[in-house]
Amino acid sequence: MNNHLPLGTKTFNIVFAGHVDHGKSTLIGRILWDTDSVPKEKKEAAIAYCQKNRIEFEYAFLLDSLLEERTQNITIDVTEVNFFYGQRRFRIIDAPGHLEFLKNMISGATKADAAVLVIDSSVGIGEQTKRHAMLLALLGIKQIVVALNKFDLVHYSPQAYKILHNECIQLLEKLELPCNFVIPLSAKSGENIIERSTHLSWYEGKPLLEALLGLDISTSPENSPLRFPIQDVFRFDERRLLAGRIESGKLQQGELIAFYPSGKKSKVKAIHHWPPESSPQVVSAGKSTAIQLEEEIFVERGEIIAHENTPPIVATDFFARIFWLGDHPLAIGAPYTFRLTTQQSIARVLQIQRVIDATTLEDLQPVPMEVKKNETAEVIFRTSAPIACDLFENVQTTGRFVFADQNRIAGGGIILKALPSKPVHEIKGRSRISAVQRAKFLGHRSGVFWMTGLSGSGKTTLSNRLEQILFHRGILAYVIDGDELRGGLSKDLGFDAQDRKENIRRAAETAKTLAKSGLVVIVALISPFEEDRKNARSICEKDGILFKEIFVDAPIEICKSRDPKFLYLKASKGEIPKMTGLDSPYEPPSHCDLHLLTAQESIETCLEKLLDFIVPLVRISPDKERELGLLEDPAAEI
Repeated sequence: MNNHLPLGTKTFNIVFAGHVDHGKSTLIGRILWDTDSVPKEKKEAAIAYCQKNRIEFEYAFLLDSLLEERTQNITIDVTEVNFFYGQRRFRIIDAPGHLEFLKNMISGATKADAAVLVIDSSVGIGEQTKRHAMLLALLGIKQIVVALNKFDLVHYSPQAYKILHNECIQLLEKLELPCNFVIPLSAKSGENIIERSTHLSWYEGKPLLEALLGLDISTSPENSPLRFPIQDVFRFDERRLLAGRIESGKLQQGELIAFYPSGKKSKVKAIHHWPPESSPQVVSAGKSTAIQLEEEIFVERGEIIAHENTPPIVATDFFARIFWLGDHPLAIGAPYTFRLTTQQSIARVLQIQRVIDATTLEDLQPVPMEVKKNETAEVIFRTSAPIACDLFENVQTTGRFVFADQNRIAGGGIILKALPSKPVHEIKGRSRISAVQRAKFLGHRSGVFWMTGLSGSGKTTLSNRLEQILFHRGILAYVIDGDELRGGLSKDLGFDAQDRKENIRRAAETAKTLAKSGLVVIVALISPFEEDRKNARSICEKDGILFKEIFVDAPIEICKSRDPKFLYLKASKGEIPKMTGLDSPYEPPSHCDLHLLTAQESIETCLEKLLDFIVPLVRISPDKERELGLLEDPAAEI
């Protein structure tokens, strides 16, 4: 194997991306074979495997280390392999091509100097190729070579090359990506990889490996500002060591450093490696290390060490571009786990400003209120705690983040701009957090939705279903149910007129308090008297709480036939005195905000009407923010 290069030779990192069936693994395997970069035993094992199974030799098997990959004929994880050619060391990052494994590409391509986008010439540019190209744009890769593989299947046609060449250029230009080369080749037959092919005599460009030799190695991260995220804190004897990996810049013993986002400072007393005698006085990007401080200050995992004169950004509000991979759409206001280097926080999207259709690469109009799987979007989001980071164009490692949904990676993104967030001012009352701040953070405003109607009309069923649906849409909701209230807060009350009035008052005060905390409160109470319901509305509205009355209407005979809690049965036996609808009146609303006829319409239809009524009232779109005075127009800062 040709692996004897001068010491200090820099490695050129290149990510290979492409559709699952476009021959990416075959191309990588062929490169390794032709550059004599495959160990003899691995060659022999691949040949023996093919002979044993009586199949044609496949260069892709040189990469496949998992039996599952061979049997499924798909690559399921990021693989890194090295080869040497023309006095340059290359590291190939094999990014998965199958749609279900696209998320690995986010981590697999982070350190690439360039990318090879593999396209089957007989198929052309498909939807998944466009998604890979969008990911490359998201990752900020500045050098791209398009490999038009399987060119033998289009009979080495110069006309086919011209068409494909133009389509590739248009695709990359649309995504503002560079295109260094568009190279026709055949991985299986080894044409135009190392040497020019006689079948491609009309092609005037370079073969693939010559083209790769002509690309530039990225600027060393050592020359970037110091970014040292703390991964863990250890104590040995009397020493307290901060451990992690230096992502960029250099760290020197004795120098003053600062910690972000806390802003604390100290000097580096010592740099520790193992064994101790190897401990240096200077460490650079790419090295894992541990440091000891002169002054023992309290810092923890997630802080980023930097120099005072080149600090990272510290903010909570960001404008970012994301690629979404979650099974459930990204929703405004829904909580996601935000991870950037070793930092972690809760993040919520405040605005979706742009969504790109993965098929056409055109902006979707009107701008959707959610981002679906495999779509790229530009959003404004807020984290629950200050985050130390950089703009992606300045320091890529600390400008890149992921979102997790229920502990599973659901998307990745890059920070384009940090936005100023409104300072917390002291306000009246005990809470120092205003309703505006709560609404902006949660992504929805609060409110009380009072559902009144006879027992058995469907209030409880609708309320519980509504609460679940709102929660999964990123709207925090809570149900106050009459039975629960009677069993706790109103346990001391009876059922005469005065106690019923007090029960409604307590329910209204509780609903108001919960709404002040930012929740959407659904009250499911018979509340038979109109005066009491008007009083509940007054209690909420005098404190500026949105209040809507919903009449859940069903005739008494229908309610008696349903009787889910057997109340009518008990009343008929004299066990419940003054049962509403029987021997105590129910006063239907003279005016309500929503009227649901549950005897005539299904639960699903009523739920749909509830959602159509409630969601636009509480969900904060950019227009709604301006209308409610919630928007300090972060878009204007972009």
